[in-house]
Amino acid sequence: MGFHEIRFPANLSFGSVGGPERRTEVVTLANGFEERNTPWAHSRRRYDAGVGLRSLDDVEALIAFFEARRGRLFGFRWKDWSDYKSCLPSREVDFRDQIIGAGDGQTATFQLTKRYQSGLEDYVRPIVKPVLGTVRVGLTGDALVETVNYTVDYERGLVTFFEAPDIGAEVSAGFEFDVPVRFDTDGIQTSVASFQAGEVPTVPVVEVRV
Repeated sequence: MGFHEIRFPANLSFGSVGGPERRTEVVTLANGFEERNTPWAHSRRRYDAGVGLRSLDDVEALIAFFEARRGRLFGFRWKDWSDYKSCLPSREVDFRDQIIGAGDGQTATFQLTKRYQSGLEDYVRPIVKPVLGTVRVGLTGDALVETVNYTVDYERGLVTFFEAPDIGAEVSAGFEFDVPVRFDTDGIQTSVASFQAGEVPTVPVVEVRV
């Protein structure tokens, strides 16, 4: 799958609408009870970038980005302003934000993840597009240093230690991240409302698996 490691202009995505969606298959039985199942292990996010545009310069920037991605052909990074940190939006990223694994003495590479919890239930989301320079990693409560203790694959969200953590060692991480997406349309229609203002009614964007 073609993917460009470039972020959709954050000033254009600010003010957009969207969020996670699930696919649930619901079967109603003859007795009125339901059976529910999902073929998706992970949610998928959808957004509409059109509502974030404010001027003709914004429209021009959108068209340039759209043309460079060849419409739906190439994926790109998207900043979800409602969910882009390993911690609460009001807090600063810290290496203790998320537990991403435990050492076994052999495994050196760990996937970045974010846990969403409500009550006794939780969901662990793989993070595959961390933002360059924002990843903080710790081991059993001690902060480590990138390029000294570990490296980060910013295209796949993988942390690799130079030495595999000891058995039982808690691996933690904090980070900012983008969502891998593509345009969900091959055409954009614009309307020039005035000399200085433009409008793009809808610009659908959908998350992709990478």
